[in-house]
Amino acid sequence: MGCCTGRCTLIFLCTLQLLAALERQVFDFLGYQWAPILANFLHIIIVILGLFGTIQYRPRYVVVYAIWTAMWVTWNIFIICFYLEVGGLSKDSELLTFNISQHQSWWSENGPGCVRKEASMAGIKGLDSHSYISVIGCALEYRYIEVMHSSVQILVALVGFVYACYVVSVFTEEEDSFDFIGGFDPFPLYHVNEKPTNLLCKQTYLPA
Repeated sequence: MGCCTGRCTLIFLCTLQLLAALERQVFDFLGYQWAPILANFLHIIIVILGLFGTIQYRPRYVVVYAIWTAMWVTWNIFIICFYLEVGGLSKDSELLTFNISQHQSWWSENGPGCVRKEASMAGIKGLDSHSYISVIGCALEYRYIEVMHSSVQILVALVGFVYACYVVSVFTEEEDSFDFIGGFDPFPLYHVNEKPTNLLCKQTYLPA
């Protein structure tokens, strides 16, 4: 019963992580955040692997998932520090876009209550066809939205790590008990053929 409860909970957590990662991946694509896009893609693959290992009783896959959750927590802590500008980091830098573009988070212009205004820059030489976009009226700054996303990811990952360790321990105990009972018999054919062989020997020595 405990194994079933732990397995079912871990399956639910992996499914929840998949949904949260897919939602985050969509908004990172819209904001051209290439570093988070790659991290989310790898996260989705490992979570699917952990989900498969949980369903199919593969403890090694669950161990890989548990190790990745620890790394995933570290990554999301970095994202929180990045948007809160902790440790010399700047949310206006192009670190998450690999310096390929100057895009920021999609929420910076499309957050709750945000209104975009385009101001013409025709008076500046060489920028006749360009416009400056200003965003006003945001009910919540985009960096706090990103921080909330990462906080949810950390919370689910920590719970998933605990249940992954529990499920691995249960799977290992079940494998050990199965071996002890005799689930893996090294000489199954010998025991099956032992009796017929003795009968043949006895038949050989019968008088004519």
